[in-house]
Amino acid sequence: MTEQTPREQMEYDVVIVGAGPSGLSAAIRLKQLDPDLSVVLLEKGSEVGAHILSGAVLDPVGLNALIPDWKEKGAPLNTPVTEDHFFLLTPAGQTMLPSWPVPKLMDNHGNYVVSMGNVCRWLATQAEELGVEIFPGMACSELVYGEKGEVRGVVAGEFGKNADGTPGPNYEPGMELLGKYVLLAEGVRGSLSKQVMEKFDLRKGYGPQKYGLGMKEIWEIDPAKHKPGRIWHTMGWPLGKNAGGGSFIYHAENNQVFIGLVVHLNYENPHLYPYQEFQRFKHHPMVAELLKGGKRVAYGARAISEGGYQSLPKMVFPGGALLGCSAGMVNVPRIKGNHNAMLSGKAAAEAAHAAIKAGRQSDELSDYEQSVRKGPIGQDLWKVRNVKPIWSHLGLYASMALGGLDMWTNSLFNFSFFGTMKHHQTDAADTKPARDFAPIDYPKPDGVLSFDRLTNVAFSFTNHEESQPAHLRLKDPTIPIAVNLPKYAEPAQRYCPAGVYEVVSEAGRDPRFVINFQNCVHCKTCDIKDPSQNIDWTTPQGGDGPNYPNM
Repeated sequence: MTEQTPREQMEYDVVIVGAGPSGLSAAIRLKQLDPDLSVVLLEKGSEVGAHILSGAVLDPVGLNALIPDWKEKGAPLNTPVTEDHFFLLTPAGQTMLPSWPVPKLMDNHGNYVVSMGNVCRWLATQAEELGVEIFPGMACSELVYGEKGEVRGVVAGEFGKNADGTPGPNYEPGMELLGKYVLLAEGVRGSLSKQVMEKFDLRKGYGPQKYGLGMKEIWEIDPAKHKPGRIWHTMGWPLGKNAGGGSFIYHAENNQVFIGLVVHLNYENPHLYPYQEFQRFKHHPMVAELLKGGKRVAYGARAISEGGYQSLPKMVFPGGALLGCSAGMVNVPRIKGNHNAMLSGKAAAEAAHAAIKAGRQSDELSDYEQSVRKGPIGQDLWKVRNVKPIWSHLGLYASMALGGLDMWTNSLFNFSFFGTMKHHQTDAADTKPARDFAPIDYPKPDGVLSFDRLTNVAFSFTNHEESQPAHLRLKDPTIPIAVNLPKYAEPAQRYCPAGVYEVVSEAGRDPRFVINFQNCVHCKTCDIKDPSQNIDWTTPQGGDGPNYPNM
């Protein structure tokens, strides 16, 4: 911003960043509690749902608490779960795991296969009917601080910068949207959330967050093979000992299946190529037979918070709170976080409403912190708190046996033989030198079941204005070639599921590190997994990024 282009200001009672399930739930609950509260919700996607790729199994507990009559109001939960199976894969076959040893908390009875993009679009209509102001295409690029260092608001809608960061001829400085409280509901590894965690040291006394990379495709398959409400989860092949993780296949409406692979980002081998593991997975005989004759219609990727209860940071700070996946509320063994995100939005709204009603503002919403840790969210995460650490420290089979035992004892007796296990370090720190591992030879995509990255990125419908500054920023431009390449074989070439990062070698010239930010699908993996922690994911101009279709 220059002195010639001052920012306008708008005052609200509550400013919410992010129109995912947590942000929308907070907005709705605030207006349910007090229709006179002024509430604004800012979404960086071109529309609500544009950055949410369809495909999830939703536990409706959060929706039940927020909008009990959601069925009568037409919520798009149209496909109840009808069957649920776990498979252990080998390269050529599979073993279906029996259901009797699986803890009851893993039961998907009563849940729904949904498009979360469409669920969020429906929630947005509910919010707008209550009077919430929703502004899509309004990326929040900065925080606004008050005189005492408290968060007072955000800067949204800054457009028109040149590639070098200077104001261009059509520069718009954006607006400062100020509130008595600012609720950050950006999702995993949000750029503003990361800033407040650092500024207010919200991780002090809590474990490091752990992450997975989830890659997903939507397929239209042969109607004869389509079973609405069927759920498959797999473990084992193709990841094996190279990485933790597993797959999901959900049968939705309209002969569509949501198919994906989650790779835990604590893997050690920098030669691992998560995207190629996903493409290889689809060639398993069981999966290939399901997809035969079908066609892929969309692709996307997103980081997933996996640290669980131990990794929840302090969730409040002067002037606001972290909601949903901004704090990390995914139940890893259930592969579910949307229900907790909605519950967190509701809880934050109730705490903010009570504070405003009492004449407070810009302080810490301690009631929200207690509600999360002691209420249904904390109870949900507490029961499964050791599953991820056991898997990380002891491997898949120990996780299946000991993690299952731990979930049973926690569910039945609120007791664990293991106490509360810890996460030792970040996923970036887990990366080991390339010399300790052999490169992995991946098969070439066949163009029928498997596809190269750039072809698939086209099916995310992502778009970034090329004249804007790159939103993927290097803290030190020399590190990729001087450090990461010789020590780690520069893993950014492989861990990015969109082909953003390249090492270009030309005859007679030194290697160059190239950032193709136009390809970015906003998964945030680079911000998480870079072993030198040299990449900073920031928010691009509003509306840029994926534009996932309505499904």
